[in-house]
Amino acid sequence: VSAGLFENCTGCVLCSEDNGCITCHHRLFLLIWRDGIRQYGMCVHTCPPGYFGVRGLEVNRCTKCRSPSCESCFSKDFCMKCKEKFYLHKGQCFRQCPPSTAAQPGTRECQGKQRPRPAPHRPCQRGVVTVPVPAETCEPGPWGEWSACTHEGQTCGCKWGLETRVREVLGAPREEGASCPALLETRKCRMRKHCPGGEHGPP
Repeated sequence: VSAGLFENCTGCVLCSEDNGCITCHHRLFLLIWRDGIRQYGMCVHTCPPGYFGVRGLEVNRCTKCRSPSCESCFSKDFCMKCKEKFYLHKGQCFRQCPPSTAAQPGTRECQGKQRPRPAPHRPCQRGVVTVPVPAETCEPGPWGEWSACTHEGQTCGCKWGLETRVREVLGAPREEGASCPALLETRKCRMRKHCPGGEHGPP
């Protein structure tokens, strides 16, 4: 059997002049690519950029990542590394990072910006919700005033609500490129259980 366009048929069990490798030894992956209407096969130990390996009972194949901007993927639709000028976020490649994320040129990834998280929804009940304040490389400013006591945007209708206050960061971060978010503190507060004038709080 001739090697055809290939210098050799290394790792091939079956090799044709027109199509290269057709079947590989059991530990190797069959990589197939097209050139116009023709397709060629080659047996490889690891799949090249833009492909991922799928082991099967009869043949191990290199399968192409769905996204052309993906350099290496874990599965057809889940990228692990993007090509240049693209940034990785949740298994997808983007030219610009989505809102609330920032591009990290070193790793070509989109990382979430640190922002104060709103207090999670809690049904009407006793209890304190605390939002941990992250240790920053920045110097925080003084606390602002406490907000109105609310539950799900209402100022009445529950026995207990939450109030929050925020403080900004005064100094710049020591680490280049790091963001200095506002810091948030939340505490339990007492509300008017019954709304005046027929206004209804959350069920």
